Amino acid sequence: MRLTKPAAGAAIALALAACGTAPETGPASSSPPTVSATPGTAPTPGAPASGGTRGDEQGVIGTVVRFTAGSESVDVTIGEDSPATRDFLGMLPLTLELEEFSGREKIAYLPRDLEHQGSPGSDPEDGDLIYFVPWGNLGFYYNTAGVGYSDQTLHLGTYDASAEELARFEGRETTVEIVE
Repeated sequence: MRLTKPAAGAAIALALAACGTAPETGPASSSPPTVSATPGTAPTPGAPASGGTRGDEQGVIGTVVRFTAGSESVDVTIGEDSPATRDFLGMLPLTLELEEFSGREKIAYLPRDLEHQGSPGSDPEDGDLIYFVPWGNLGFYYNTAGVGYSDQTLHLGTYDASAEELARFEGRETTVEIVE
């Protein structure tokens, strides 16, 4: 049986997730902020993602994902092949709303948690797009001073935009799709 690219990616992610270990839990005092984000829309199961994902032979490293709000856009280059990145790419296209969080990052909540078991934690840097496991959100880090390694912060990719450029996305409907 030949699987479509999204179905093959999902099958690989499920197989890898089954081999992983249970994720750690975050600090008991951590709770997500109140959210007014508009949930995104996920594609119909089995429907191809916009632009498609790279073939399994090539992996997902180097895939470009574009976040667009009106005439503004930020491209994120996927830097790792992990269960979290494959599941994120399999969700696309979708619509999110970004908001400011803690003077460090712009965040957006996904319509569902990413399958992430087996994905490595990270020591985020400015310009990283991350997935924060306890809250199920994406984060565009622009101020990582004092932020260290965490098993709960998963690196998805990198982008090149200033905090001011990211601020143009706040409170606006943002489409997310694969472009390369």
